[in-house]
Amino acid sequence: MEFILQLPPHLLNAVALGLLFALVALGFMLIIGVMEVINLAHGSLFALGAYLAMVVIAPDGLGALGAAWTALPLPVRYAVAIVVAPALVAVVGMALELCMRRTYGKDALYGLLLTFGAALVLEETIRIVWGSGEQIMPVPTQVSGGFIAGGLIWSTYRFFAAAFALGAILLVWLFLEKTPYGAMIKAGAHDSEMVRALGIDITRLRLFVFGFGTALAGLAGIIMTPIWGLRPHVGIDAVIPAFLIIVLGGVGSFWGAVIAGVLVGLAVGLTGAYASEWSLLSMYLLLIAVVTFRARGLLGKKSVLEA
Repeated sequence: MEFILQLPPHLLNAVALGLLFALVALGFMLIIGVMEVINLAHGSLFALGAYLAMVVIAPDGLGALGAAWTALPLPVRYAVAIVVAPALVAVVGMALELCMRRTYGKDALYGLLLTFGAALVLEETIRIVWGSGEQIMPVPTQVSGGFIAGGLIWSTYRFFAAAFALGAILLVWLFLEKTPYGAMIKAGAHDSEMVRALGIDITRLRLFVFGFGTALAGLAGIIMTPIWGLRPHVGIDAVIPAFLIIVLGGVGSFWGAVIAGVLVGLAVGLTGAYASEWSLLSMYLLLIAVVTFRARGLLGKKSVLEA
């Protein structure tokens, strides 16, 4: 009985985590779809977004200018960081895409090795600039703390994180479904040669998609930091669930990734609350259970592995 009474706050935490997982996975999926390469630096860019947001919120070493900026209300600085930090991550992502162009048309291993090297460089750069210790990102008091309702303690930030992630996912869906640029991205993910034949600059499209996908990773990193904490290797904790979610939901399926993200969040969040030693293992067991009976994932297209 006590288990059931304590369940609602844990469900909220799990759903918030799952929606943030889905946001990371969507950026990862867009890059895989259009670029046809697995970006192993995606997790490092996730971490970079959080570190850059921390600098925007509370910059050091800027003298009077920094003092004037930090004198502004924290909600204003936090809102600016949510916009500026992902944009900066997108610039870094596009620079990485420029480096990757020499690997196009070659064995996929070249792209994997390049992004793996980029991940190591980014992680080590974070250590050099911000150190290896745990960092704390200031969060506005309006969304921090908690409250008691129904005799249970609820986290205000988890409500904010879940609502923000859901809103961001819906905006990404509207962008992909209702704009010409979204149509080009979807077309590029299905048949890049046909897109090129229609006169669309595939080189520019790839650059934009890489920047957009990495910006989503940076955005998720900012929102997830108060939940996970901030340290140089936090990106590893994000990129593994993102890859798993894409496979679980079905490669190329938008809503498959969202549903899979929520399922992974529920598995990790609930097992973490009641049996913490099973927390990480639970998502791998979930993947095995689904793929065993449905090789293409939840909403993926039919696979050659299926009869």
